[in-house]
Amino acid sequence: MKEPAIETVDSFGMMAERQFADLWSRTALSDRERRLLLLGLLVGQGLDEMTGVQLDVALRAGDLTESELREVVVFLTHYAGWTRGSRLNDQVEELIERVRQARSGRADPAG
Repeated sequence: MKEPAIETVDSFGMMAERQFADLWSRTALSDRERRLLLLGLLVGQGLDEMTGVQLDVALRAGDLTESELREVVVFLTHYAGWTRGSRLNDQVEELIERVRQARSGRADPAG
């Protein structure tokens, strides 16, 4: 007799997803305000990969405009330091270019 396949359940992942969903659905702060707080925290800690994800979501979801993202760069550069600010500026400008290309229907020459 063959035993049934055992399914692996990512209970930690499910729990974390639910907690983040609950956190982001609270009403005292807007998504935009949460996104700004999170960006400041991520940049301050030098977490570039997570910063890139949040920048992308902020722009594509309409939480922050191109001008507002650039202003975030100016502001955070003075508090997080010039090195982190420079990296953030690169991330923002690369994101803006990618989104503009995608919206115009042009293929990204980098791949």
